[in-house]
Amino acid sequence: MKRVKTTFVWMAILVSAPAISAAGEDGFKSLFDGKTLNGWTVNCLPKDRQQAATAWTVDQGTLLANTMGHKDHFYILLSTNQEYGDFVLRLRFQVERGITGNSGIQIRSRYNPETGWMEGPQIDVNPPNPQLTGKLWNEGPGPHRWRSNESIQGLKFFYADEGDGWNELEISAHGMKIRSVLNGVTVVDYDGTGVLDDELHKNHNVGTKGVIGLQIHSFHELKLRFKDIRIKEL
Repeated sequence: MKRVKTTFVWMAILVSAPAISAAGEDGFKSLFDGKTLNGWTVNCLPKDRQQAATAWTVDQGTLLANTMGHKDHFYILLSTNQEYGDFVLRLRFQVERGITGNSGIQIRSRYNPETGWMEGPQIDVNPPNPQLTGKLWNEGPGPHRWRSNESIQGLKFFYADEGDGWNELEISAHGMKIRSVLNGVTVVDYDGTGVLDDELHKNHNVGTKGVIGLQIHSFHELKLRFKDIRIKEL
């Protein structure tokens, strides 16, 4: 897809919102302490290691993905050290208006250091095309393609200058069923039986269990914040 390059004047926008404690949600535990990258690993090709050191940082109590002014990179991903199978994942994300880069949340996935891809299902986070946010993409193995991309009535997506500036995203994976809810609206309710558990996925050890990964898309300039990341294993 051909992209038009646009120049923006960037302003520092961080809309504050009350932190959500996993302790207040039965069975949930926090995956991000708000201070360090403990429990997480940055994955990238060797050529991108220098940039990756600043692409994912902790800033003002948030996980900040930032490649503004530096798009000569392949995928740079921040992934959990622990693997998960069946779970409910909740998080909040914030993005400034005008961001052209793409992101996403990999689930039940695994990083392939030979290709630079994190293979497995992905829930899209797409600032320039918000109607795609929350939808299900399969980042391999095999052809990369949408697995659930139906039109959604009443979809809600907020930029940093709208409301409290944060989007609420819930992702659940139970058996072969994957569900996503963005700001209270169900976006995906998908049964991946025979797809995410086929022989190809089994051979790559993805689709049923794996890490959770936060993506910076290849060759994209992205500025995006995540916070209040918590999980409940089922």
